Amino acid sequence: MPELPEVETTCRGIAPHISGQQIVQVIVREKRLRYPVASRLTGHLAGQTVHAVTRRGKYLLLACDTGTIIIHLGMSGSLFVGSATDRPQKHDHLDILFGSGRCLRLRDPRRFGAVLWTTRDPERHKLLQHLGVEPLSSSLDGDYFFQRSRDRRVAIKQFIMDSRIVVGVGNIYASEALFIAGIHPSRAAGRIALARYLQLAAAIKQVLGDAIDAGGTTLRDFLNAEGRPGYFQQRLRVYQRAGMPCDRCGSVLRQVRMGQRSTYYCCQCQV
Repeated sequence: MPELPEVETTCRGIAPHISGQQIVQVIVREKRLRYPVASRLTGHLAGQTVHAVTRRGKYLLLACDTGTIIIHLGMSGSLFVGSATDRPQKHDHLDILFGSGRCLRLRDPRRFGAVLWTTRDPERHKLLQHLGVEPLSSSLDGDYFFQRSRDRRVAIKQFIMDSRIVVGVGNIYASEALFIAGIHPSRAAGRIALARYLQLAAAIKQVLGDAIDAGGTTLRDFLNAEGRPGYFQQRLRVYQRAGMPCDRCGSVLRQVRMGQRSTYYCCQCQV
């Protein structure tokens, strides 16, 4: 599933090509996405100009004249910028065509993505209104984690993956950040001291920032806006490395299931 770094990479990739451009047509080949594409979408978008492309959590927001296009990539979605004359492939479900001759195309083999339109403040949309803080913003720091975690018995890995607490810390990046911070993934969130939360907040920012710089992590079929994979997988220190030696202490890395997700850690470095 595309996580925050992949979505941020996509955001940065498509923004220069479509910002300031006028939409001339929307082609919907398959409306049966996670949320059915509204039949009125084409009418709403024709003639609109895209003024800005931003990200909130794992949602892409295309600010237009009278509203906002909200795009989610789901489990397997990708956005590509190409020519309006490019021949669509099997899973290319929706095109937004611009006066410049460029095309923003949604490819989504599993059809768990979404393309929505709202005329309200997108932050008040039902899909976004309960989202927590952005991990790369100044709002996320050790004090924030410490205050939100008091009396919480949930495992720290589940805590930082809760989008109501902080957005975009998916399974891969949670495992990597906890390793950097030296925190065992099953440790209760409410039993972690402020000093360690300061380290964890910094680790999350480091891991996500490095992943964005590398273009995301390709574990299945994520491709960025130029059709290229991300390369952060080559830098992973614990994720999917069970049975291999820890690059810090040499101990064998372990794997357990937590919250129906595979979790990777070093039993010596993480306490």
